[in-house]
Amino acid sequence: MTDGARVATRPGVRPPREAATHCPYCALQCGMVLREAGERIEVAPRDFPTNRGGLCQKGWTAADLLDHPDRLTTPLLRDRPGGDLRPASWDEALDRVTAGLRAVQERHGRDAVAVFGGGGLTNEKAYALGKFARVALRTRHIDYNGRWCMSSAAAAGMRAFGLDRGLPFPLADLGRADTLLLVGANPAETMPPLMRHLADQRERGRRLIVVDPRLTATARQADLHLQPLPGTDLAVANALLHIALTEGWLDRAYVADRTTGFDEVRRTVAGCWPAEVERLSGVPVADLEATARALATVDRAIILTARGAEQHAKGVDTVTAFINLALALGLPGRPGSGYGCLTGQGNGQGGREHGQKADQLPGYRRIDDPAAREHVAAVWGVDPAALPGPGVPAYQLLDSLGTAHGPRALLVFGSNPVVSAPRAARVESRLRDLDLLVVADLLRSETAELADVVLPVAQWAEEDGTMTNLEGRVLRRRALREPPPGVRTDLAVLAGLAARLDAPGAFPTDPAAVFAELRRASAGGPADYAGVSWDRIDADTGVFWPCPDEDGPDTPRLFADRFPTPDGRARFRAVTHRPAAEPVCADYPLHFTTGRVLAQYQSGAQTRRIAALHRAAPGGFVELHPDLAGRLGVADGEEVRVVSRRGELRAPARLSPAIRPDTVFAPFHWPGAARANSVTNDAVDPVSGMPEFKICAVRVEKA
Repeated sequence: MTDGARVATRPGVRPPREAATHCPYCALQCGMVLREAGERIEVAPRDFPTNRGGLCQKGWTAADLLDHPDRLTTPLLRDRPGGDLRPASWDEALDRVTAGLRAVQERHGRDAVAVFGGGGLTNEKAYALGKFARVALRTRHIDYNGRWCMSSAAAAGMRAFGLDRGLPFPLADLGRADTLLLVGANPAETMPPLMRHLADQRERGRRLIVVDPRLTATARQADLHLQPLPGTDLAVANALLHIALTEGWLDRAYVADRTTGFDEVRRTVAGCWPAEVERLSGVPVADLEATARALATVDRAIILTARGAEQHAKGVDTVTAFINLALALGLPGRPGSGYGCLTGQGNGQGGREHGQKADQLPGYRRIDDPAAREHVAAVWGVDPAALPGPGVPAYQLLDSLGTAHGPRALLVFGSNPVVSAPRAARVESRLRDLDLLVVADLLRSETAELADVVLPVAQWAEEDGTMTNLEGRVLRRRALREPPPGVRTDLAVLAGLAARLDAPGAFPTDPAAVFAELRRASAGGPADYAGVSWDRIDADTGVFWPCPDEDGPDTPRLFADRFPTPDGRARFRAVTHRPAAEPVCADYPLHFTTGRVLAQYQSGAQTRRIAALHRAAPGGFVELHPDLAGRLGVADGEEVRVVSRRGELRAPARLSPAIRPDTVFAPFHWPGAARANSVTNDAVDPVSGMPEFKICAVRVEKA
């Protein structure tokens, strides 16, 4: 394997190239090999610990986008509001951006410019973007779309364990668990190669329990499926802990020696009677009891949450309730046991560690911590006092755009909020109200179509860098080829703008140099990459953070002896169920929830353009229970309207007994009439800023 190096061949013939890299999509970061085969680029699976030689349909077709006819290869400018985008040179485009940014900041102040990043950016790009916002623009307004993915689990993990790493143990531990509880997760469709680890568990005769309002492809493989009303997962978790306490299944030594705050939790869950939770959630008491027994009476158990439990206005408390259950049973820190969450986006873990989150500096440091500011400012060569303070979470930022007190200019890297944001029509309107919208993308996404300047940037197979997968394993992304003529990397774009803005310090375009700087900036922080070198990653199957010393060990498994809190103990926190932000009523009598399908990814801007994936999932749909469809007089395939207080979507009905009769489902990958996020609620969690994507009140009508 050549890792991107050229292979010797006879003179006059271009040698074939090959690169060992990782899939550009989800946080599983499956290992793959890219090879030039004439005019084509072939994808082959690689035997890597996460995917073990498997790829899903998205991975197999990932290279199809590299030379797609929709690929952008020149900057685009809009000369006047409402005018068309036209091709331009890079100098003209960057000069236009620079002039626009300066004009906005001169009129409205530094915070009138905002930056919006993405959970798919490499560690190097996420780091450089955060540095650019704080040093070149000196704005506090930066956040990213990972706020809508991992923020609730991250906040719950920080307050319970003192650290946020999605899986605090290697993925292989899933196969070792005697009982595995998946809450709001559907990996059979969102990250199919992960199911190989669940197959290990099943082959050992162990139990898989899935909590989901739908009988998903994952739930069909479970030994037990709990099908709660959306928004009642917290009540279910408290009921499980109530049963464990009543039956005497508490790990008293673990609670006494390794935790604090349990007494308040004990008092709170004492009133969470399973019969009452059955009435509230629809989950039978017998299933609650069977689940608690399966978790508490085995040697090894793992509880995993994902977006179904987390994308709520009480997402942090919901995750906390499941962490409380895990702590009470003594699971965290033991091999084959624990609590974790399944990160969604490709670099959803690393993307939130190194500075593109509103309140953070590199290394998962808090931006309002004087010591953190001093350390990072020294690496950047600036005065700590010059660094701005915390910004606001993603939806609050987007909702303020173009208003009297909000940013007037926005730079977008690696995101498509016109499709992915909650209450998307409102966000689209806010983007139209800006004085300047700049989008760096490889395609004309729905957000790029609104931009004043569109900057064409490199794809995943055209640049080196690192990603951090759902285990906290730092991986190497390796380039197969250079970007096409006319295309620049995100690092080059940021460097070009920083130079024009006369920013202090250096903005390297070489990702290796950026990563070296990232290592220094993260040193001593919670997410310490100081000992993670590219050479060390190449010599093994990645490096788990924290890793403070290049000659010392990394940390595949956290919490074995202590938690990274001041006293080394994990924190219980009492939480109680509360209703969804928007209850059903006579006008909106149904619950609406969203999710993904196997062949599409995130906002679909990339996967919708791949022919094989389009054939597999050509458009949106609305999943209805046959009983509900009968009451509405709707036939399978007939177009329906789903209407909420914020907007509507139109798509064909798909009748399925897999969903509750009081709930409707739509995937969120499509724009236009089928845009699911036209309907979703923009109520947010008060701690994490996570919007309530997973439940709102709607009515369904024939279109």
